[in-house]
Amino acid sequence: MIKIAVITVSDRCSQGEEEDKSGPAIKEIVKSLGKVVKYRIIPDEKKLISNVLKEMIDCHKVDIVLTTGGTGLSSRDVTPEATKEVLEKEMPGFGELMRQESFKLTPLAILSRATAGTRKKSLIINLPGSPKGAKECLEILLPALPHALDVVKQESFA
Repeated sequence: MIKIAVITVSDRCSQGEEEDKSGPAIKEIVKSLGKVVKYRIIPDEKKLISNVLKEMIDCHKVDIVLTTGGTGLSSRDVTPEATKEVLEKEMPGFGELMRQESFKLTPLAILSRATAGTRKKSLIINLPGSPKGAKECLEILLPALPHALDVVKQESFA
């Protein structure tokens, strides 16, 4: 079974000022892939985001961490920077594909700075903060996730 963590990065949602709609949308989409074993809502704080990503993988041993939010251009949007701090290998194709395919739906997609990569034997993927954007991007990536995870989990190619 693939263990998944969903992390919503939002100041307003973490303070209860706004309902998180992206996290639940992601949880629904990934049901066919595995089980969401961890779900958190945290503020846009770089160190906290990095620590939670490490905790999910290093302590809770999840296979995939999906973040939503914090990928834009505002000064508080620091999810990609926090993610890059904990990655061992970047997977630029994921962000490129999300932007390319989303651009067909909205020209604003090029403003996303979402990234992805690996830590230990797990995947970390940043998704947009809007429920619509998160859903569209996750659906684009979903077919590649089982194979990417298989490759990351292999000890060697011998």
